[in-house]
Amino acid sequence: MTVAGPVVLTGATGFIGRRIQVALCEAGYPLRAIVRPGSRNRRHVNPRCELIECSLGDEPGLATALAGAGAVVYCAGRVRGGSLDDFLPANVEGVKAVLRALPGEEDSPPVLLISSLAAGRPQLSDYARSKSLGEAALRKNAGGAWSILRPPAVYGPGDREMRAILNMVRRGIIVHAGPHNQRVSLLHVDDLAAAVTAWLGAWRNCRGSTYAIDDGRPGAYDWSAMAAAAGHAHYRRFRIPAGLLSALGYCNLM
Repeated sequence: MTVAGPVVLTGATGFIGRRIQVALCEAGYPLRAIVRPGSRNRRHVNPRCELIECSLGDEPGLATALAGAGAVVYCAGRVRGGSLDDFLPANVEGVKAVLRALPGEEDSPPVLLISSLAAGRPQLSDYARSKSLGEAALRKNAGGAWSILRPPAVYGPGDREMRAILNMVRRGIIVHAGPHNQRVSLLHVDDLAAAVTAWLGAWRNCRGSTYAIDDGRPGAYDWSAMAAAAGHAHYRRFRIPAGLLSALGYCNLM
């Protein structure tokens, strides 16, 4: 253990944040979990954590929550939205607010941002752009004691984004919108939590660095590999036409 105070975790009650809580508590780190005031998800805060109710827009509250922190893990984020403005509060403005609330540079704790592999291609979507902007805010305002993890698609207990796709694969049905030779990098949520724990033990060697992480499978997964992993030698495959996908996306915004 190489941090001098409690680890402050934002996004603690989300899919990834919950598993980070477990990993850090099991590793013996004292943990402060920042949760929105009145959040129904506060029940997901580990009993071993210190719960602090504070919104990401409450900079005085954040300053109190961050006092004496040994490290900060920024895991708050939004993955669904209809426009860039929907993603900015959690993915960009929250990062800036936490950095402003930290003590002076000499006393500032190291900060780890849980970003996304999508940040490397901000032109792909509003979500990807917001993640790229969040990274830029960290690099500009956090001095040298920062690191970024860029996970790919994360799956595991409590996942709501990948679960529908993986459930269909388990039934031998593959529905996709990309090309037939599309490949997908994956990472189990507990492996991501383990990476966070590893960072806490070695953050001095990771200053100013960005890491794209995955499960180590060379070349990632094509759809055939995913079906085989689910136990299906034979499967039915359907590709969603681009026009239909655009129409569904438009309807989702209405």
